[in-house]
Amino acid sequence: MRIIIADDHAVVRSGFMHILNYQEDMEVIATAADGLEAYELVAKHRPDVLLMDLSMPPGESGLIATGKIKEDFPETKIVILTMHDDDEYLFHVLKNGASGYVLKNAPDEELLKAIRVAHDDGTYIHPEMATSLVREFVKKGADSVETDPFKILSKREIEVLPLIAKGYGNKEIAEKLYISVKTVEAHKSKIMEKLQLKGRPELVQYALKKKLLNF
Repeated sequence: MRIIIADDHAVVRSGFMHILNYQEDMEVIATAADGLEAYELVAKHRPDVLLMDLSMPPGESGLIATGKIKEDFPETKIVILTMHDDDEYLFHVLKNGASGYVLKNAPDEELLKAIRVAHDDGTYIHPEMATSLVREFVKKGADSVETDPFKILSKREIEVLPLIAKGYGNKEIAEKLYISVKTVEAHKSKIMEKLQLKGRPELVQYALKKKLLNF
């Protein structure tokens, strides 16, 4: 199977490349440093599996990239590799189309198993986290859809919101996302309107509650 690795640390990419290329049924064909580069490489190579880090500052996050890649290249299976042992992260990456969720401190054998399961159209989640996933689905089922920012905000608004919460000004956000200041202002207005927030303090509180600050 043809694999692309996306991680913001070169030493991590090198290490996983060595592990995967040692397998008879796996070949790493490219590596990326953030979600945007991962998208471009998937578009170019159409790999069987993308091994994606969840958080890749200052580049595009794995969560945002996962949604974009699965929407445009659904045939590529995505396995998330992360340090976040957290129900919210797990829930959202699976909703965005990931086929696997593996912690970075997991044994090599678990990573290899996750890649093979995903390649065979399955979904791999560490057994301990599977219980958390069930609890999270039950919890989400009890909540209204409107409480989920990933349902009511656009992908660009999901990118803008944490930058606002972190205190960046309109000009700084515009430079980071390669958009105009006027566009940033429009996104801010839409975010506040959609989430029914009255000011930056409420927005910061919302971002913290929904664990959006890493994206």
